[in-house]
Amino acid sequence: MPKTLKPRAVQHKSAKKKKAETPEDDLKLWQVVAETVEPLKGRDLPPADYDAVPPPPMVAPRLPVKRTEPPQSPLPVFALPELTHDHQPGLDKATAKRMRRGQVKISGRIDLHGMTQADAHQALDRFLDDAWMAGKREVLVITGKGTRADGSIGVLRQQVPRWLGSFPNRTKVVAFTYASAKDGGEGALYVRLKKR
Repeated sequence: MPKTLKPRAVQHKSAKKKKAETPEDDLKLWQVVAETVEPLKGRDLPPADYDAVPPPPMVAPRLPVKRTEPPQSPLPVFALPELTHDHQPGLDKATAKRMRRGQVKISGRIDLHGMTQADAHQALDRFLDDAWMAGKREVLVITGKGTRADGSIGVLRQQVPRWLGSFPNRTKVVAFTYASAKDGGEGALYVRLKKR
């Protein structure tokens, strides 16, 4: 019996497994191709040293910036003169004298005595807002004398005049002064608010 041949798989040249190409192989191939090409008229030749050309820089995508508008005050803010106990630029002399003597009609009061600084600041801002919106003119702010053993004065007694003279309260406050003894003396302030 004749010997039968088993068919063998025929492999074409293109079917052979190629080894993985590296970037260096690609660059060499590109250089060969580039040497055989004529550039278009009026165009510059690409640089001869391809390794010297830096890759384009990686740029992080720009994230959209959320723009916020600054808070608007209820009144326009101008360069307002500084307020202190003895400097009250928004008052005439007669009204300032009546305030110092305690001859004012108190239409509202708040007692900050015993509060923490943060709580007192919030309470004062809220109180002045409400009083101004209600059309009140003279209010009493009680800070407490806060005298300490070392002779220094209390935090609220120091801070409340600063809060009255700074934004947003300064836009509503005309003047302030220490209260008379019957209303708390140096532990309280008469505050005159602007007309609405």
